[in-house]
Amino acid sequence: MLLHEEKTALIINSFYKVYNTLGYGFLEKVYENAILIEPCVKSPYN
Repeated sequence: MLLHEEKTALIINSFYKVYNTLGYGFLEKVYENAILIEPCVKSPYN
């Protein structure tokens, strides 16, 4: 079992959701901002 399995899964799933939603061709900063927002949107702690 991984030490931070839940957090790792959240990060990876957020990446795929952002990439599949936005597609390719944006600057890195666009993806970075979207990945920072995505976990907050679907966090169970909201």
